[in-house]
Parts: sequence; structure tokens; C-alpha cells
Amino acid sequence: MAHGVMERPVAEQATSTEPATQYVYFFGDGKADGNGKMKDVLGGKGAGLAEMTNAGLPVPPGFTIQTEACREYMRGQLNPEIDVQMFAALDRLERMQGQKLGKGDNPLLVSVRSGAKFSMPGMMDTILNLGLNDEAVEALGRRSNNPRFAYDSFRRLIQMFGDVVLDVPKKRFEHIFDAVKHREKVKFDYELQPKALQEIIAEYKKLVKKETGKDFPQNPLDQLVQARDAVFRSWNNDRAKTYRRINNIDDWLGTAVNVQAMVFGNLGENSGTGVGFTRNPATGEHAFFGEYLMNAQGEDVVSGVRTPLSISELEKAMPHVYRQLKEITKRMEKHYRDMQDFEFTIQDGKLYMLQTRNGKRTGLAAVRVAIDMVNEGLIKQDEAVFRVEPNQLYDFLVPRLVEKGVQVEVLATGLPASPGAAVGQIVFTAEEAVKHHQNGTFKSIILVRGETTPEDIAGMEVAAGILTSRGGMTSHAAVVTRGMGKCCVAGAGDCVVDEAKKELRVKGRTFKQGDWISLDGTTGRVIAGQLKTLEAQPDDPDLVKFMSWVDPVRRLRIRANADIPRDAKKAREFGAEGIGLCRTEHMFFAEDRIEHMRAMILANNEKDRRAALKKLLPMQRADFVGLFKAMESLPVTIRTIDPPLHEFLPKREDLLVQIARLEETKPKSPKLKELRTLLARVEELHEMNPMLGLRGCRLGITFPEITEMQARAIIEAAVAVKAKGGDPHPEIMIPLVGGIEEMRNQATIVRRVAEEVFKEKGTKVDYMVGTMIELPRAALTADQIAEEAEFFSFGTNDLTQTTFGISRDDINNFLPAYLKLNIFKQDPFATLDQAGVGQLVKMATTNGRKTRPTLKVGICGEHGGDPESVKFCHRIGLNYVSCSPFRLLTARLAAAQAALEEKSAGPNLGGTR
Repeated sequence: MAHGVMERPVAEQATSTEPATQYVYFFGDGKADGNGKMKDVLGGKGAGLAEMTNAGLPVPPGFTIQTEACREYMRGQLNPEIDVQMFAALDRLERMQGQKLGKGDNPLLVSVRSGAKFSMPGMMDTILNLGLNDEAVEALGRRSNNPRFAYDSFRRLIQMFGDVVLDVPKKRFEHIFDAVKHREKVKFDYELQPKALQEIIAEYKKLVKKETGKDFPQNPLDQLVQARDAVFRSWNNDRAKTYRRINNIDDWLGTAVNVQAMVFGNLGENSGTGVGFTRNPATGEHAFFGEYLMNAQGEDVVSGVRTPLSISELEKAMPHVYRQLKEITKRMEKHYRDMQDFEFTIQDGKLYMLQTRNGKRTGLAAVRVAIDMVNEGLIKQDEAVFRVEPNQLYDFLVPRLVEKGVQVEVLATGLPASPGAAVGQIVFTAEEAVKHHQNGTFKSIILVRGETTPEDIAGMEVAAGILTSRGGMTSHAAVVTRGMGKCCVAGAGDCVVDEAKKELRVKGRTFKQGDWISLDGTTGRVIAGQLKTLEAQPDDPDLVKFMSWVDPVRRLRIRANADIPRDAKKAREFGAEGIGLCRTEHMFFAEDRIEHMRAMILANNEKDRRAALKKLLPMQRADFVGLFKAMESLPVTIRTIDPPLHEFLPKREDLLVQIARLEETKPKSPKLKELRTLLARVEELHEMNPMLGLRGCRLGITFPEITEMQARAIIEAAVAVKAKGGDPHPEIMIPLVGGIEEMRNQATIVRRVAEEVFKEKGTKVDYMVGTMIELPRAALTADQIAEEAEFFSFGTNDLTQTTFGISRDDINNFLPAYLKLNIFKQDPFATLDQAGVGQLVKMATTNGRKTRPTLKVGICGEHGGDPESVKFCHRIGLNYVSCSPFRLLTARLAAAQAALEEKSAGPNLGGTR
């Protein structure tokens, strides 16, 4: 069958006994080559289509080109066998349908869609109506007796193909389209008449010729090959790479390509298209949920161009279709044993299912659905633990707006697309959001768009919240923000977003870039000004029940980083099992202490230093008493002073300015002498690289009286709490140790002071002395250090810095380039580098326990709240991780999942990505 330039290749005679790789899997007429378990090969969409076909559901036939073909494309060479199998599948599809692709009186048209193993909504590309050309469009118009539908389908193909395949900017097509709509004085796309659509098609073709130097391809086979390759290319577009980085998806998985016979939701008023969920993806409520549009194609629903109707309206409009859809999706949920996200099309009153997959959902919904499905007997408790992503538990800790006693001006009400609250300064493009975030010019950012597109992913990542004037609960903005755990208000139709002028106009008011607004993603309200937010209460009954299933299965203990009693109490509320890091230096910055701290630093001799430290002692002791009381009998790890002393003094530049002013205005002021003395000490303490200078244990060795004061404050506080019936368990941690001698020096001081206090008070408390491993040398000599250290806590922030030779404060100068070029898959300060830093942690743990089998080991850097890092800590046998209070729920769930993965030899218990 010839089609102009492109011919269908014929399989050559086999010369090998080895079977050819199956690249193409057919589905149709109740039977599929694949099945729902083949997500690695067919991608999530292809596996779903195969499974639905095998289940006898009304699925338009087609074929899936498997993910290995994409990987071959990325490597630079496609096996010719792919074309052979693809065109053989096309022949089979044509025979089944009784049609020819883009030919004859009843031309076959197909959709070409991506579909990776893990759902990546909107991140890759789709092309509809493929096969149309100048001849086929006329045949389609005659066959359907609806020329308007035919021309509308053709203009959509040229725009999609031009954008996705030919790299013609989408906005240039939209400019032509909007100009004709304006001239014809119509509001909606479907109001354009055939003549106007023909004019648009002609202008689109001219644009393609101008931009590419070539005519729009008339050969359907050319269209198919180019579209397939464009979908493969879209796997590596910027938005897809960003999404994979955010969601820890392997870059080499690749995407499948799904080619499927078109069914038309834009054939007339008896046709339509929609998307839905078997349960509410925002709340988890067991209620049929979705949206649809009549006389539309699928892109119209999810793109946000038109605001869709609730799926409940379909029951009134087409009750027989509604009942069939509800019955089918109920079967799908029972089959997959998870909440389903589905797409459907109605053509001339007949229902077709286009896709089903496990649905994206908020953390609130994920927990509710997991509990309900256990109660319904669909899944077991261990499976339920995997139905919630650890980071989704942030949803229970999302802020709420403080409205009591405040005049609230509601500007508009849109759809509550993703719960929580966000307060920030307006920006109108993703690029501006990223720029202001990186520069720190805006404290918090609200990204305001007509509708978001997948290209906005980088801006959405840095924004506190998203506001769109168009789109529904299943629009791109809604789906992506729910997955990110960010607040979103979508479809706020009263808002006019003028991206060119950088203005938001609503209720007669104009808001410009940088102005403050507040969003309530739970109710959908858009509020003028900068409201305050209220912290969430983690006592939701669903959460409490879910965590009661989580905690018993984990081995890893979860502690919190907390420096003051208030933070310790908050940590207890969130389930902390101790304090893994109390940074004592943070206590010295309080107004009533900084003066004494500076006096200690300025002292020229030990006597004066001890005098200043004596004044600090009762203050430190009181802090520790508060911590021990808050944590009751749980362990409290207290790090002795770590930062360089100059951090407690004013900046040199500020002192110079103050001195210059006084010299000019009050040259005889006593304050001038004091400032000059302070300046001299600041300059004396100045270091070229303070991060590796006089800090940590080096301070305690150089000025042992500092370690003595802190040890005394800790032990005296513990004794005092015990005397009042408490059961404190202090763990004194020496920072920045590089070898056994440093550790022995400081441990000797601590133990001597402890014995002195016990003798003075006539009682003892249990305590431990250990170290923070944050230098590669400490990790390499851990077996020796363990002779003195009773516990290790890995300070993975500094260990990452010293292992990579990268400053945490300066990494953003080059991190974007490293991530883009895949030199780094993740920010190493956010997710532990398991291949390098992780190996130091593993080796030090193993060697330390060879010396001291009872050695307690944990980590206390930011990695303690990162799910992948927590799972690594479980696998290498650490006792605990410690993280900020607001990451405790995440760490607890990650630790439970790690234990169950170990038990089942892999996370094959279902769940979403």
C-alpha cells in the first residue's frame, strides 16, 4: 500500500534463529498482546489499555510501541524492525476498522500519545487526528455530514503537529486562531463556522512553511513516523526532566508510544469527552468525581481552555452513558484495587474508554482512600502503607489562613484544586518565579496564569501557590500541584490575567507583579493582601489511624532536630522519639545572652572567659531543663558549640560604618573605644575559610573552659530534672572530630565534669558521650574513634560539603547546570549521595561497631527527612534518623516502607508514583 514518499517496509527473511524483539503490542476487539502487569514494557497507559481491552471494555483499538524503542532512540539508532512491526500493526488496525489511514471515503485517523511506567501528567506530548490531509478532511466532512467538525479536527492536527513535531511555537498558532475569533465576534471555539476554520487552516499552513521551510506533510505515514519520534523526543524535554528529578524517576525508563484509532468527542452535541476519578482526588471521599465537555476533544478538558462541567451533570444529559461509565469505572477500581483516573469519549452517544491509571491524589485523599480500601477489603494494611507517598503527609501539616479579627476581601472564588493556604507576591511567568526565587527578591511567590502548561513546571516548583483563571479540578495546574503538595486555586473565572501587562484584574482592582495575595486551596478563595497563616494540627483522625499502622512495622527510630523547648514540644506532637540534634549555639543569640557571649570572646585570658561563661551557665542549664522535661524519658542529643566565634560578633563592615559615623559626630564617645576593641577582635578572629577553621571540637580544645561550662550545664540540668521525678537521657555530642585524639580530649573533659557534678549533687544520671561524624577522615578512622565515642551521629550536611568539596551556600551557582546536564540527578544536600557520602556512612558504621558492638548510630542532617535517604539509613542498619519537626511524618512513613520493602524483597505492594 503506497502512500507517496513513505512506503511501508516489509519484513526481511530471517537469517537468525533468535526471535526478533517484540517492539509493538496490539490491542483491540477484546484481546491484547500485553496486560496490566507490563508497565515496564508498555508504560502505564499502554498497560492500562491492554488490561481494559482484555476485560472486554469498549476501548478503541490500536497498538503500543514499547519503551525499549524509546531507549534505542535515545541511544541514537532505531532498529529497522520497529518500522516493520509498526506498519504491520497499522495494517491490522486498518483491516479491523475497515478503513485506511488518511485515505478513502472513510479515512482512519489515530491519536499518538506518550505513556511512561510512572504517570507524568502533561510532561510529554500528544497528537490527535493524525492522518488528516487536504483530501482526507473533505472525505471526513462528507462521511460525518459535518464539515465544521472535519475542519476543526484538521486545524487541531496542524497546530499540535506543528508545535510538537515541527517546533513551531504554539503561541503563533493561537495568535492566528484568536484573531479570527475576534474578527468573527465569537466567544467559544465551537462557534466558528466552516469557512472561518478553512481560513485558519490556510494560515496555519503558511505559518508552518514560513517557520520550517517545508509544507505541512500530506503523507499520513510521514505524519505517523514523525509523530512517534517526537513523542520519543518529548521524554527528554525540559519539563519532563524536571518532573522526573522532582519525583525520583529514572531517566532511562523511556516512554512507550500509544497509537489508537480516533473516536471523536467533537462530532456534535451528542458527542463529548471527559476525565474522572473513582474517588475525590482532593479529599478521598468515596464519590464519583470528574469533568466533561460536550462537542470537544480531550485536550479541551485538561488544558484549561474551556471550563468543564461536573460529571454529575452527565447523568441528566445522557443518563444511559453515565450509568455505563459509572459501572465500568467501578469494575476498574475493583480490578486494580486502587483509585482510578480515567479518560473517556462519547461519539454519537456511544461510550469509549481511552485510559485508566492509578490516580494522583493529595496526601489527605491518599490516607483516606488507603483506610477506606482496607475497610472495604480491597487491600491489606501493609499494602495501605505504600498507598501514600511519604512527602504527601505534608498535607496534614499545611498552613491555614488566619481570618479571625481580620477584614478579609475575597476577590474571587475558583475551584479548590489543591488544599492548604499560600500567601505570596504575584508573578506571571514561570521564568519570573524562578528568577525571583533564586535572587531572593520575593519572600514568597504566587504564580498567576490564565492556565498553566507543562512548560511551567520549574516555576510551579518554586512557587508557594498557583492561581489560574481557567481550567478545572483535572486541569494541568490542579493535577501537578496536588502531586507537589502545593496550594492551588484553579478556574477563578472572575480573574482577568494579562500576562503581557503583568496585571491581575478582578472586581475593578488591578494587581501588579510583586503585589501580595492570599490563596485558600481548600475553599478556592482568592483574597487580597498578605494574611497570616495558622499551623495545621496533626491530630486528624484518619492520620492518627494510618500512623498506627505505620509505626509498628518500622525498625528505624525517628528523632527531631530541636533547639528550644517550644520546638521540642512540637516535635513530640508530630511523633518524635527523641531529639537527635540540639544546636547549643542557637541559644547564645538571644538578647539576654549575646552580651555575655561576646564578653567571653573578647576576654584576653582564661579568668575573664570563665567569668563570662559563669553568667551563661544558668541560662544554658535552664534551656536543657526545658528540653529534658519536654522529651520526658526520651534521649536528647546535645551538640557542644560548633560555629566559629566570629559569628557571634557584629560584621566587620557594620563596625567600620559605626566607627566612621562616631568619629565624625562624637569623636570622644566611650562607645568609640568599645567599637574599636570589638573591631580588633573581629579582625583577629577573621579566617580565610571559617567553615574549616577554628570551630567545633577545635574550640573546645583551644578553650577547654567552654566545653566544661556546657558539660556542667547539661549534667546539672539532668540531675535537677531527675530530682523532680524525671528520667532524662542526655547524649553529649562533640562536633567536627577528625580523629581519636580530638575525641579523647573532649570526652575526658565531659566525663570529668560529669563526675564532679555527681559528687556535688550526690546522685547520678545515665548519659553518653559521642561524636558528630562530618569529616571524611572521621569516617575513615571510625574504628579508632569508637574507642571513646559511645554513639555516632552523621552530620550529613557538612559531610556532604567536605566529601564533595562543595559549599552548601554556593552550590546554587552551578547546581541548575549540573541538574540539566545530569551530572547530578538530585541536589546532594537534599537527597543523600548514596554512592559517595553514603558509602562513608556505611563504612564508618560497620567499622565503628567492630570496635564497639553496642554503638548507637544515626544521622542528623537535612537528609533525615528525605524519604530516599531514610530508606538508605534503614538498609545500612542505622538506629535512627533525626530531622526537622515538620518532616517527622515523612520520615516515619519512609522508615516503615523501607522495613516492608525489606520484608517483601521489594515494594511490590501497589501504590502511586
